[in-house]
Amino acid sequence: MAGKVDPGMQLIEGLPFETDRGIASRARIGLIVLATDYTIEHEWRRIFTGLAGVALYQSRIRNDAQITPETLRAMEPRIAACADVILPGADFDVIAYGCTSAAMAIGEEKVFERIREVRPHVECTTPITAAFAAFRALGARRIGVLTPYRADVNRIVADYIKARGFTVPVFGSFNEENDNLVARIAPKSIKEGILAIRKRAEIDAVFVSCTSIRLAEAAAEIEKEIGIPVTSSNHAMAWHALRLANYDEPLPQWGKLFTLPLAD
Repeated sequence: MAGKVDPGMQLIEGLPFETDRGIASRARIGLIVLATDYTIEHEWRRIFTGLAGVALYQSRIRNDAQITPETLRAMEPRIAACADVILPGADFDVIAYGCTSAAMAIGEEKVFERIREVRPHVECTTPITAAFAAFRALGARRIGVLTPYRADVNRIVADYIKARGFTVPVFGSFNEENDNLVARIAPKSIKEGILAIRKRAEIDAVFVSCTSIRLAEAAAEIEKEIGIPVTSSNHAMAWHALRLANYDEPLPQWGKLFTLPLAD
């Protein structure tokens, strides 16, 4: 067939066409997912489903399944390549880096610097960046924190949140360092952990740290039960990415946070 045309077929070449923004007519959002993450893509797809004109594109970053300060920091030099491989050359509204503890171990600004090496003008977020934006939008200062991490990672989390001007009256952890097991922590156990935190101290909101934890679909229901806002790494970062991309419509089915604009 090379160089030949079927004599019985009419060939029409050079047909005119117009272009638009494709499926990203309102927002194009990129997401860097940990190689060991089972959860964030599922939760983000559930949240983004039905948002006309909002498109989500992902890549994965190599990481160790054992969550330690050293393995978290080891991801920094890999971030730029993972941002670059998402639709190379295309413009993005937002690129999100999907690791809460690594964003704190590396530092948010360093994460943003690595992303902007290849996407210089993009808005950036991480789960902890989004959590701080969520606390401000909710007017929350006293934060109850739940994590799956081991003790040394928990210290990084608590110190990082307190250094940004928030208080942490109560901190709970499942103390599991294997990301493959963290993704299998049952939603029932996560809810029980939140209830235990709520009972221990006077707090304004609960933050569940770790993108492997499953919370998004239960957030609104848990909020009704405990009477204060609840958010998580995936939940807060999805909201923050949408707001940074100027998608401001309320989505109350996902809890109080999704009814609010950015506070800044």
